[in-house]
Amino acid sequence: MATILITGANRGIGFAMARQAAVRGDDVIATVRDPQKAGALAALGQETGRITIRTLDVIDEESVAALAAQTEQAVDLLILNAGMLNSYGGIGDAAHDARAWQDVLMTNVAGPFLVTRALLPHVERADGGRIAVISSVMGSNERTGGNAYPYRASKAAAVNLARNLAVELKPLGIAVGAYHPGWVQTDMGGGGADISVEESAGGLLARFDALSMATTGVFEDYKGAEIPF
Repeated sequence: MATILITGANRGIGFAMARQAAVRGDDVIATVRDPQKAGALAALGQETGRITIRTLDVIDEESVAALAAQTEQAVDLLILNAGMLNSYGGIGDAAHDARAWQDVLMTNVAGPFLVTRALLPHVERADGGRIAVISSVMGSNERTGGNAYPYRASKAAAVNLARNLAVELKPLGIAVGAYHPGWVQTDMGGGGADISVEESAGGLLARFDALSMATTGVFEDYKGAEIPF
């Protein structure tokens, strides 16, 4: 049994990971921006008795600090899952405006950094604490696609963040990895995507379980295949 904190746990992969972790016996701290819209997560918490819902806006430093203050226990696994995609378009896509760049980069890059910094004392208290950054193969510089510019840039930066954290936190005995969840049937991935949220979540949790000081800095997919960066 472990204590797992998951950001962006209200839907999609985050919700599926919270459900699978709770069912297998882990204690889950599931964060959402608006608890009033987390009815399914609350019901899951009542059913399993393993889920605590906390409010978190990953780009609001006061919200991040409040979460850290409310978290009393050691965190064995911190899953930085909250993220956003504004559009899949190319350079001419009007959706790629300055506000979109700000929102995507802040949510997908600054958010994981701010949450990690605030929760680090709790992860450090764990025996073999681990941090998992949800990135994407779309952040690979070797697998560029010429579209979705803010999202791709943010996910490349998320891998860079994970690898720098892996270096800095190694002396503390904290392992860090970046992960591609697959092309998943979510609001972001669309109904025509390759795999279900349950398959992605199960694969990711297995990879997080395997994360260690020997593999810290890894960038891999939900099946354990290395992603070129």
